[in-house]
Amino acid sequence: MAKSKTVFVCNDCGSEYSKWQGQCNDCAAWNTLTSLTVDAKPQSRTGFSGQLEPPKKLSEVAAQEQPRLVTGIAELDRVLGGGLVPGSAVLISGNPGAGKSTLLIQVMCRLAETRPALYVTGEESLSQVALRAKRLGLPMTNLEVMSETSCERLISIWNETSPAVIVVDSIQVMHCEGVDSTPGGVAQVRESAARLIRQAKQTGTILFLVGHVTKDGALAGPRILEHMIDTFIMLDGDGDSRFRTLRSGKNRFGAINELGVFAMTDKGMQEVSNPSAIFLSRSVEPTPGSVVMVVWEGTRPLMLEVQALVDANTLGNPRRVTVGFEQNRLSMLLAILHRHGGLQVGDQDVFVNAVGGIRVEETSSDLALILAVVSSFRNRALPGDLVCFGEIGLSGEIRPVPNGQERLREAVKHGFKTAIVPDANKPRQEISGLKVIAVKTLHDALDSMTGMS
Repeated sequence: MAKSKTVFVCNDCGSEYSKWQGQCNDCAAWNTLTSLTVDAKPQSRTGFSGQLEPPKKLSEVAAQEQPRLVTGIAELDRVLGGGLVPGSAVLISGNPGAGKSTLLIQVMCRLAETRPALYVTGEESLSQVALRAKRLGLPMTNLEVMSETSCERLISIWNETSPAVIVVDSIQVMHCEGVDSTPGGVAQVRESAARLIRQAKQTGTILFLVGHVTKDGALAGPRILEHMIDTFIMLDGDGDSRFRTLRSGKNRFGAINELGVFAMTDKGMQEVSNPSAIFLSRSVEPTPGSVVMVVWEGTRPLMLEVQALVDANTLGNPRRVTVGFEQNRLSMLLAILHRHGGLQVGDQDVFVNAVGGIRVEETSSDLALILAVVSSFRNRALPGDLVCFGEIGLSGEIRPVPNGQERLREAVKHGFKTAIVPDANKPRQEISGLKVIAVKTLHDALDSMTGMS
């Protein structure tokens, strides 16, 4: 019998150590090392069966588009890149109660009407799954369900039933025989995911894996799990809001910057076809520190309200708090505002918020952030029909952003009358019903605010 030894593996980066230590030397994370028992001398695998395929020229490989399976939920198909690809592994994660199981049971019940589908639950009983489907009014006749946590037994049933789509909820409760680790541990999650993904690739089955998150909101388990799967999507949503956002963090079959918006209702997850409308529920009267911007999410524009609050600091250490924006970028914009705009807010507390819980990642929000901060600092409201977008450089120039024409058309569609945009994004032809103010520098943008009420 081969001897075994104990190593310690980092949950975040997968680095191995011979003994436990508080901090990982590779990723600098604290308290992430977990014990793992492995064979000291792995058995040699000398046998080989099958046909050895020699290397090919890349030009000789048939480059064919993979057929996609449409789920019937447009927002989910958008995030996936147009649908599901046979043989792909999709990992979906999110906070408890975000609606992962609800969304997946809706997808599986619809797909089961046209092809064999299997829903595997390891955390809930079958009666709980049936009650949820019944409450949502879903077709329950064709979907097969089972409660299982063993990879070996699941693969055996998998081979017997040959499903086209399978859901495993969740990967943290699955375990493999012969792996000396508890379910949810580094070794079990890594080995369970590897076996299930290998089975999906060999059989051409679409595999959904549900993953847990840590208290920091990151995917729980070893970091190698994100490298093994084909698509990673995250379902976000505040507990006090009924709206959920679905964003792709990795997608081998499409773009990763697509955003899907859902509303949690008593009938399940309902897709929101016009998300700009739900994020523009502003007060009737214009208020200081509020302005609307147009961001580009994947293949469509999205209109969001930016709110800023600038208040005098009494503690001697001014705070910079952001919700939905990057905090370091706010500090940089405030420095640009002081240097090139002549406005000093270094002794003020600055709070900015993207209304609706959306996380803004592109730099086209720079101009809107600055205008909202200046509006709050001067206690002067901007017009309610004003929209703006643009990136601000360190020298105070207003840089153009992609898809400027499409952003302006989206603003006109929602009734906005005035737009402050970079000079390079100024439309060649006038847009009916929209006054476009093109600015080249931060001074020009601040001067354009003069006279606005």
